[in-house]
Amino acid sequence: MKRRNAGPPPPDGLVIVDKPAGLTSHDVVGRLRRIAGTRRVGHAGTLDPMATGVLVIGIEKATRLLGHLALTHKVYEGTIRLGQSTVTDDAEGEVTASTPAGHVDDDAIAAGVAALTGPIMQVPSKVSAIKIDGKRSYTRVRDGEEFELAARPITVSAFDVGATRRDGDTIDLDVRVTCSSGTYIRALARDLGAGLGVGGHLTALRRTAVGPYTLEQARTIEQLEESFGVLPIADAATAAFPRREVTQDQARAVSHGGRLPADDREGPVGVFGPDGTFLALVENANGQAKPLAVFVG
Repeated sequence: MKRRNAGPPPPDGLVIVDKPAGLTSHDVVGRLRRIAGTRRVGHAGTLDPMATGVLVIGIEKATRLLGHLALTHKVYEGTIRLGQSTVTDDAEGEVTASTPAGHVDDDAIAAGVAALTGPIMQVPSKVSAIKIDGKRSYTRVRDGEEFELAARPITVSAFDVGATRRDGDTIDLDVRVTCSSGTYIRALARDLGAGLGVGGHLTALRRTAVGPYTLEQARTIEQLEESFGVLPIADAATAAFPRREVTQDQARAVSHGGRLPADDREGPVGVFGPDGTFLALVENANGQAKPLAVFVG
């Protein structure tokens, strides 16, 4: 493992990582801490160990940006296998049931996909990190507890089927899903199979976009080991939030937690000084723009 040479702290910013299979999101944070030479590293959103693709990592002051990022738009590419159910709803869990799926035709698959598109209620996978009375759902499963998870509202904006491969009693579907935050793609696989009466699970998953950040910006851990760099915090904020430029006096005020006159924009807004420095995130409240987080000083 290569380490950054001792020296000045790493710059504040985001790293868009192309997460490999086999690592948890926390594992990636650990690797980036060693590469960047700082413990101030965090991630936005989580990818299961099996999944690959876009994982947004914050370095130094940008860790405070993560909780405000509106990463509600996510795009995934994956493979769903019809004809087998697993305990985890993906290929990492043992097969719990097999039902021949060879008779399921393309029209039935299209109807099943359509039923899972748009605003829907989804029951998350039980083997997940959701907490119930302070205890992780996957821990309850491991302990043999019987319980149910409540359905949650999600939006599947697009659910497209590409290649369809039939092999005896199973069918593999290559899919592309655009969805809201909180959507479990393996739960979509489970529910598609259940709706068709044959069971289903996810065998591969790659996240290609999270909010404004895509695979085009992503770098592998190996690439970061060779040459570490960040998306500067000002550029990251510009990509994720509306931009508001202020005067020198206003910049001085907001840098010390002061408020600005409200404008007509809702949600967090990035505030930039006359020299282009990213100063703070603000949000309108009671006729003023109140700082949510200050990034200077």
